Amino acid sequence: MENGSSSNGSTAAGCCNGNGSNAACAVRGPHVAMLATPGMGHLIPLAELAKRLASRHGATATLITFASTASATQRAFLDSLPPAVTSLSLPPVDLSDLPRGAAIETLMSEECARSVPALTSILLDLKRSTGGRLAAFVADLFGADSLDAARAAGVRRRCIFFPSNLHALTLILHLPELDASVRCEFRDLPEPLRLPGCVPIPGPDILMPLQDKSDPCYRWMVHHGEKYRDADAILVNSFDAVEPGPAKILRQPADHRPAVYPIGPLIHAVGRRDDKDALCLEWLDRQPARSVIFVSFGSGGALPTEQMRELALGLELSGQRFLWVVRSPSYEGAVNDNYYDAESKKDPFAYLPEGFVDRITASGVGLVVPSWAPQTKVLAHAATGGFLTHCGWNSVLESLVYGVPMVAWPLYAEQKQNAVMLSDGVGAALRVPESKGREKIAATVREVMQGEGKGAAVRAKVAELQKAAAEGLRDGGAAAAALAEVVEGWTTTGGQEED
Repeated sequence: MENGSSSNGSTAAGCCNGNGSNAACAVRGPHVAMLATPGMGHLIPLAELAKRLASRHGATATLITFASTASATQRAFLDSLPPAVTSLSLPPVDLSDLPRGAAIETLMSEECARSVPALTSILLDLKRSTGGRLAAFVADLFGADSLDAARAAGVRRRCIFFPSNLHALTLILHLPELDASVRCEFRDLPEPLRLPGCVPIPGPDILMPLQDKSDPCYRWMVHHGEKYRDADAILVNSFDAVEPGPAKILRQPADHRPAVYPIGPLIHAVGRRDDKDALCLEWLDRQPARSVIFVSFGSGGALPTEQMRELALGLELSGQRFLWVVRSPSYEGAVNDNYYDAESKKDPFAYLPEGFVDRITASGVGLVVPSWAPQTKVLAHAATGGFLTHCGWNSVLESLVYGVPMVAWPLYAEQKQNAVMLSDGVGAALRVPESKGREKIAATVREVMQGEGKGAAVRAKVAELQKAAAEGLRDGGAAAAALAEVVEGWTTTGGQEED
């Protein structure tokens, strides 16, 4: 258990978090159980949804996490949440029978499926401890099998929270049909994949878990596409302006899928500065406005050694100021080496070009920090003018919320799809050429920071999307109205046991 929760969940889900009488709690809004499959990129937006439900709709929530990700980073994050959002952890499950090197998507999906009995018991406990206020269950994208637990526990409203975007959701919803019709590997498609309303996606850029049909993770993704149809609604961490095509299509009712509600962008809010932020933020304080490109590959990303070297030399060659979160390199091509543990495995500076750190330190042009930086604070800083990113969707949304144009360097998961959508579709990023040579890296960085052609267009589009994102989240805005509609459905029929 986390946040001091009791073993039966009563403290975590108690009407007033243990601080009030049942009578006083009776006027409170609905209680929502929320399952976050492994990865901070899944937990953070789900927690932000829980916080929004609490602040705008008077709800309380219990975040349920998996034992496999009970890291110090996760515990600290959960401890920082407001009293209305509490947490507990599922018991460990045995995954030792899975083959060595099983894909992350397989590990997450198996862990969820094997946790259904324990989750059912937890939800039954939450129903009792909340006095009938458990109105809904929300699982994130790899938690589709957990909908069975919610049904078994009699939770009437069962939803999927999709922390990625409408393009990726469209693909997964169409997977059962694509599985039957596409005979070759997706990477071998002779033409880009065209889905309703979506930017055409070249085969090699399609979602990584779909690139090898012989891998169990492919079959899991098809399974999720089928199970999503069991949900009452799908809540998506995106907004219309960044994906106008699929937003228009998915807004239309369809018999083959649940209703879809874009409720984003949900991002981790910027907090107050603290001691661990000092190195990055104090360095940024000394830089001119919009002059620094922030370089980070997310909490899970890692580069091959040679690409690390080319990136270092490319940043230096670009002539732009930069702040780079550096991690030790990936091995055997595993660009998601850090997914379950965001800490660098070895000293990352040892893999940088000889003299690189000394040169950039002496000139003051750059700062490299190991493993971690306060990303939202960096993106919100006035000195930050660009973001070289792996295109994880949380990072993309943070960049758009703070109006920072992007250089796309995707690694795994749906990141290559995101890069296509951002560069070829909405025009909010420039993509680093596939060769990843230092000269091309330098040219792309210079263009997004100072270019008068494509770079200027990207900067203008990002400013437009920043405004649209803020307007959607205001009272009466599209995202706020979509979430209000979902909650209304929970409160009018939620909290009752299934027949």
